[in-house]
Amino acid sequence: MITMAPWALAPEASTKTQEEFVFRKPERTDGNRVHSLIESCPPLDTNSSYCNFLQTTHFKDTCIVAESDGEMAGFVSAYRVPEKENTLFIWQVAVGEKARGKGLAFKMIQQLLARDDLSDIRCIETTITRLNKASWALFKKVDQANGNLGEVSLFLDEEKHFDGEHDSEYLYRIPLKQ
Repeated sequence: MITMAPWALAPEASTKTQEEFVFRKPERTDGNRVHSLIESCPPLDTNSSYCNFLQTTHFKDTCIVAESDGEMAGFVSAYRVPEKENTLFIWQVAVGEKARGKGLAFKMIQQLLARDDLSDIRCIETTITRLNKASWALFKKVDQANGNLGEVSLFLDEEKHFDGEHDSEYLYRIPLKQ
């Protein structure tokens, strides 16, 4: 029997919260809007729009869109780690300017993890640069909701892996409550 984490919301195809956000799986037509949203959210790396179309098609089951008043308010891209099928790697979390300060990023992760087709996920991972305070705060909140068992380690070194052209990325691994 699989039990949902007590903090997870009941999954639905499209759900609304008291802030009037609608959560849903992305669609092919969302690719450009995802790309524009990510561009408006520094320090997130802007990938090609083609990458965002792949996220909204090939990875739609592990990504989530949040809308408010018909506008894209947020997007989380994630995928199952190939060598660790029960681990969800959260690649990027983007929240539009109008939706910031409302806990949307945390709610998107809750909604994503509440999906039936992700009920076997036992751990989430993400990478964060040292200076990305918003991401550290978000994932510390996720960690706290799951018993503060997360671990941080160096994933990609600024000099060794990026030749000094990108800040080091730290892997934050958070086991989920069962």
